[in-house]
Amino acid sequence: MSFLTPSIPVGRPAFALSDDQVATVLDLICRGAHDARSHVTSGMHEVPITRIVRKCMKRVKVALGLTNLQVIGEHELDDMATNDPIILGRIDIILQFAHQFGIEDAYVAVECKRVRPGDATLNGQYVSAGVRRFVTGKYAAGHEWGFMLGYVLALPTDIVIQYIDRRLRNIYGASAALKPGTIHSQSLAIRTGTVPQSGQHRISLQHVFVDMLTAGP
Repeated sequence: MSFLTPSIPVGRPAFALSDDQVATVLDLICRGAHDARSHVTSGMHEVPITRIVRKCMKRVKVALGLTNLQVIGEHELDDMATNDPIILGRIDIILQFAHQFGIEDAYVAVECKRVRPGDATLNGQYVSAGVRRFVTGKYAAGHEWGFMLGYVLALPTDIVIQYIDRRLRNIYGASAALKPGTIHSQSLAIRTGTVPQSGQHRISLQHVFVDMLTAGP
């Protein structure tokens, strides 16, 4: 006697996000960062800032009654192709929606970097040590979406965006250009772009720039 077998969906739906899920991630990031500002002090680096932002995101999630997703702290990516203790990396913040639960490599990755007008080191690292992790597939391999969170330490934001946009276009081509995205009252700017990943796959990135002037010098 034969039995029905589970339906196997086409593609990788756990790697996809609906429009309302993307909007929810953006809202949690922006509101969490906004609430974190009063707890951030001058000279604070990315790791402690991100811990505070993450806590604030969790509080916002609870206040909104969102039970279909979870916000997780610094997340270690195991290299499942080996048997040694080496990990692929640590993602600053991840979220998981209900349709991703139980699937180890299905998550929403948020990589956080400080940026500042005229600071070639920080702004360069946003690309070389941030965006590049999505390009190489170190983070979010095969995913449709990834998120970059830029902690803006000084104004104007436009100078930072212009620098990053130029670097991205020079390295990854026109599709990586920072295009105007969603408007959120608690962000300084949101931009979108697409970068290549392994093979023919391309991943879309949401670049969220938030006011973190309290961490400035």
